[in-house]
Amino acid sequence: MTISYTDTMGWNRKPLDEIVANDGGRPVLFTNARIVTMDPLIGTVTGADILFVGSLIVGVGPAIVTAAVDDNAIVVDCAGTTVVPAVVDTVALVGGRGRRPEYVATLTPGNTADFLAVPDELADDVPSALATLMSHPEQVRALVAAGRPVLWAGTDVPGRPTVAETGIPAAPDLAGNPRLGVWIDLEGFLHQELTADGRYDETRGGRRHAYQGRFWIDGDRIDYLDDLGFWAYGKFEADELHHAGYVMKRS
Repeated sequence: MTISYTDTMGWNRKPLDEIVANDGGRPVLFTNARIVTMDPLIGTVTGADILFVGSLIVGVGPAIVTAAVDDNAIVVDCAGTTVVPAVVDTVALVGGRGRRPEYVATLTPGNTADFLAVPDELADDVPSALATLMSHPEQVRALVAAGRPVLWAGTDVPGRPTVAETGIPAAPDLAGNPRLGVWIDLEGFLHQELTADGRYDETRGGRRHAYQGRFWIDGDRIDYLDDLGFWAYGKFEADELHHAGYVMKRS
């Protein structure tokens, strides 16, 4: 069967409007689908439902739809579609995770609602469904990221996140930022100075200027671009800066 772009145009338009207007409080239920969970215990279920609230999956399996009215859920009828994870846990696929709770990127309760819904004819397996997204996005019924629609009925959803511009960010204005200053690890080996011009300078074991470069702070995240060309990452937790295995406090 050939799937045309016009076949998708009116797909579940009313539920989409409700989801876009939803503040995250109402559950959302995709029902009557073939769901390839990629979870080793749940497996693939047919005529099934996936329920999420906000960004998290809270239920997967048949017959969840019977409680939809009770829960004031937004219901999306997915008859004729297959739902697969939008991100695949390749480490788990080759047996690289020892316990089921360690699995990520599966359609499992407690995991993030990142999934793709495509016509059954285009989703014999997860790779073919993802190939449809890459080569024929106009045939995608829905792409959901962290519980929010990104593509719907083959078109971009209004208000979807936009792709960040390529290139190195401009130097930030860090005047008055409380995280500027010298951070020292608990053993006194690493000294990292963050200055208002968006530059960092590390002293390691008494060796001055061991690493130098630029940095950007986004919330509790800090990204580094060293003058040698490599990127690194850190995270602020309360009064600590965690970076590359070091825990630092500001002096």
